[in-house]
Amino acid sequence: MKLSHWSALKRDALRTALADVPTPSTDAAQPLALLERCPSAGETPLRDVPALADRLTAGHVHVKDERGRMGLGSFKALGAAYVIASDAAAGSVAGQTYVTASAGNHGLSVAAGCQAFGATAVIYLAETVPDAFADRLRAIGATVCREGAIYEESMAAAAKAADENGWVLLSDSSWEGYVERPHKLMEGYLVLMAEAVRQMPEPPTHIFLQAGVGGLAGAAAAYARHAWGADPRIVVVEPEAAPAIFAALHAGAFVTTEGPSSAMGRLDCKEASLIALAGLARDADDFLLISETEGADGAALAAEAGLPSTPSGAAGLAGALAAKDALGIEGTSRVLIILSEGPET
Repeated sequence: MKLSHWSALKRDALRTALADVPTPSTDAAQPLALLERCPSAGETPLRDVPALADRLTAGHVHVKDERGRMGLGSFKALGAAYVIASDAAAGSVAGQTYVTASAGNHGLSVAAGCQAFGATAVIYLAETVPDAFADRLRAIGATVCREGAIYEESMAAAAKAADENGWVLLSDSSWEGYVERPHKLMEGYLVLMAEAVRQMPEPPTHIFLQAGVGGLAGAAAAYARHAWGADPRIVVVEPEAAPAIFAALHAGAFVTTEGPSSAMGRLDCKEASLIALAGLARDADDFLLISETEGADGAALAAEAGLPSTPSGAAGLAGALAAKDALGIEGTSRVLIILSEGPET
């Protein structure tokens, strides 16, 4: 475990470097309105889990349980499918092909959105993505292409295919010259935080947000500040093997990181989303790297509490467990964690 509270100088340097990049939206009204028309889009539960509070020596641990979101098993259902639904409302989906790269759950959202609105989905997967995800994508009508050893290489292949074929690239990350669609996609993630704000009996003292490219963390942190102000301590959790946000804050600029493959596969992204970086440089307090062992410990603890997930899905819990003393978690603390996906099947 490595924990840093970056200085204002580091944050300002990164925000200056990203001055032309939009920060995450805090307007949840449109995605909430669209989801109200979707029969599978029921609210996910917020669980007060005493067993986890005992392990963290906290007063309460509240778990926003995204494992059943829209039948896709992940918060990612709120992202790409929302963008496609928005396109459909504007009348620009018929006959369209959407292409993306995915570490798993984002691809499911693209495929489900395409299936619902009569479009075609093409999903590029890196070699490290489990076959189970490829099978789930094909089961809902997506064409699956294997390309590259890591996520970034599969994304480059998806972008090339979009250019060559006139397809719509729908990434959950953002980079220079590509911000409009991922900004809209991150707006969809606000739904889970808008629900959590309504469901929390009191504002949290600590919020743990796992990050791959940072879309969930960036959107959730922005909405948390919008709703609760400066009081909650917001902690971003990444694998040591993929410290994209941590390294960017350290450098004061966007960087590409290197490292081995992580068992926290949905978080194993070596480059952060620019939109997420711009938002988290403003909104987050602490940046935490966890080891593979600590990630596994988080998943094991979630399972013990009756909330089976994966090392990716339970990474926020893993971070809270690893850094509870350093972050001042005590008997009066109210900890909010997002359980972002269900167990692999």
